[in-house]
Amino acid sequence: MAQGFLARVAGRTSQIFATVISAGVANAGNLVGLGDDGRLHSSVLPVGVGANTTQAVASETLGAGKFVNYHNDGGVFSARLADNSNGRQADGFVLEEFTTGTTATVYPLDGTNAELTGLTIGARYWLGTAGGVTATPLDETDAANANKISQYLGVAKSAEELVTDDDGYVVL
Repeated sequence: MAQGFLARVAGRTSQIFATVISAGVANAGNLVGLGDDGRLHSSVLPVGVGANTTQAVASETLGAGKFVNYHNDGGVFSARLADNSNGRQADGFVLEEFTTGTTATVYPLDGTNAELTGLTIGARYWLGTAGGVTATPLDETDAANANKISQYLGVAKSAEELVTDDDGYVVL
């Protein structure tokens, strides 16, 4: 929703709208407005201020809320789905979908992944398969879990939000 106000410009009353996404110098002096999500867009923040993220090329489709693993894909720093079953620890997560070959914005662990569903408030979650989470940690005494990744990811703040923890991982 556009945010506007009335102002006197050159002796006339005009409606002025706040800038939600900045085009840079062209928007110098504009008032800043919140986006549809109720937050400031990163384009209106000063250089060096904003979310702590890493850019990596998606080597497969990464769905919103999925946990990802960094890797070298033919000399390109890339991200793929983290997976406890195949040795791909979670290095971060994405908050929107990225298709193969696009540059993904990856958020580090120790942040809040707010793009999940079906979580139980206060429950603890571990890395699952295909970038997902599980409420059940792998049993380290089960021989079927040999060479799998056991990685604690965090605690649910709501049904959609997981407050993540960069607690490391163990190869069973």
